[in-house]
Amino acid sequence: MRSPARAGVVAAIALSLVMSASPAYAKKKKQPIQPDPEYAPTLSMPRPAPAVPNGAIFQASNGYSALTNGARAGMVGDVLTIALVERTQAAKSNGANTDRNGSIGITPPATGPLSFFNPSDIGMGGNTTFQGAGTAQQSNSLQGQVTVTIAEVYPNGTMLVRGEKLISLNRGSEHIRFSGIVRAVDIGPENIIPSSRVANAQIIYGGSGEIARASQKGWLQRFFEIISPF
Repeated sequence: MRSPARAGVVAAIALSLVMSASPAYAKKKKQPIQPDPEYAPTLSMPRPAPAVPNGAIFQASNGYSALTNGARAGMVGDVLTIALVERTQAAKSNGANTDRNGSIGITPPATGPLSFFNPSDIGMGGNTTFQGAGTAQQSNSLQGQVTVTIAEVYPNGTMLVRGEKLISLNRGSEHIRFSGIVRAVDIGPENIIPSSRVANAQIIYGGSGEIARASQKGWLQRFFEIISPF
């Protein structure tokens, strides 16, 4: 006769096998990462209707662009490529050493009522020593490219850009989200600007799937690390 505990384990295993074999569970498990609406591409605004001719050759409302601009991005909805060249490195170390000695001794009189004291009975001393050291090092590197769109153009000529790149592999998904403020003069002839030239840059790189889960600790191990006093 099976025990209740053993029967419960068998039922749990059977339920997990049925769920993993169901089409709905498989579809949910393989569902790729969803785009973030905050980083959705910005579409270009339609050009305004031509103004009534006023007799002048130059009409600013016809989408004027200087010849020196070439094909550089400069309007809302234009595409711009960000070259990720992030590299940071930090190191810190400190140390401390202290040493302190102290002693006191009293020699009792050889005669009189206190002559029964020995010098060792009223002598004392102390010694304290401390030594500590600490070091910390951290380095990060991110290289690649992500193409974004211009979301806003400010009066001083700077532009707000944002966008994302989603990559779904057979063993997981990865995403790169980028936003920041760029200057038109920093944009290269091929509409490429390094991320080091972007102000208020926000770079989010993450992933999900089997490879990402394999690099994380289990929930039970994290629980014991929280309550562990060591």
